[in-house]
Amino acid sequence: MIRFELDEALQGLEVYCVGGAVRDDLLGIAHDDRDWVIVGTTSEEMRKRGFRPVGRDFPVFLHPHTQEEYALARTERKSGHGYTGFEVHAAPEVTLEEDLVRRDLTINAMAQDSSGRRVDPYHGLEDCRAGILRHVSQAFGEDPLRILRTARFLARFRPRGFTVADDTMTLMKAMVAEGEVGHLVAERVWQEIERTLGEPDPTAFFELLQQCGALKVLMPALDDVLAAGLSRMRTAEAPMARWALLTADLSHDALTALCDRYRVPGEWRDRALMVVRSRKLLSSAPDADQVLAWGQTMDAWRRPSRLDEVLDMLAIGDFGLPVAALEQAIDQARQVSPQSLMAQGHRGAELGRMIDVARRDAIECALAQA
Repeated sequence: MIRFELDEALQGLEVYCVGGAVRDDLLGIAHDDRDWVIVGTTSEEMRKRGFRPVGRDFPVFLHPHTQEEYALARTERKSGHGYTGFEVHAAPEVTLEEDLVRRDLTINAMAQDSSGRRVDPYHGLEDCRAGILRHVSQAFGEDPLRILRTARFLARFRPRGFTVADDTMTLMKAMVAEGEVGHLVAERVWQEIERTLGEPDPTAFFELLQQCGALKVLMPALDDVLAAGLSRMRTAEAPMARWALLTADLSHDALTALCDRYRVPGEWRDRALMVVRSRKLLSSAPDADQVLAWGQTMDAWRRPSRLDEVLDMLAIGDFGLPVAALEQAIDQARQVSPQSLMAQGHRGAELGRMIDVARRDAIECALAQA
């Protein structure tokens, strides 16, 4: 059971721990972060107690000593498209139940006070025990980001036997049909994807998005080749490798457009594009000149660890390609010593040409032995 005490700054206030910490406590999952809601008070009272307001959209305050965030109980009203299109109302008369009903899933709509009393008006405990992800109310349909959040929770909890409720799936399909998903902000989409790629079963995320139709809206190119990408992604554990293997069946242009659309971080983008280029190289029997040109494009000599990561991704991805032969060729090319060539009197542009010749010869020898 979650235990907490009210310090001097919180004495006399109706304080609840809400959301994920309550859920994880019931599921026996260790957790560090806690979310707090205060019922029956005002922003002015919070400031008098030394709490500092943060943000402009929601009534959230930082504790004067612990710096934890405390939110006032609030309601929301749909006023536009997307997950930002809401008007927020926080007032002393807003009840805890009214605050919880605006949350996404029943398992995230439970609260507990400092005495250990659990507040569960929407049967989150029952759904925790049954392994069901179910929307709390029809308000779920007002925020398309909740489709992605539900998919991410499935990626986290499917290994525990969780599934999505039929009525929630029906609602998500209706949201897609109504066009709400198209209003999602690119940064928030990528944030959910990146977090998902670190979950126990990220394949569940993309499968659910495809099942409800959201993937075709958000990533149509990936929707067309998803099965192969998921099969390869299952072989990886590192989030960046999972992304690269998931998108490995896209063309260079399609992958570039996808990364541009969602502002994928440069490192993630580069690894994924390197995997696509490498697959193209290995799809036919490359000669020494092609491997040398590929190595130069991959910056194999100055940034060897980056290329080694890509080769590892190709190896675990089970592409049916001669990755081992390519690794051997690159290893041999790395043995070429510019210092040795300089000692032979080569300088400037001639030195660069001789290095390329030596590397090409090493690659050709390695390929012949493969």
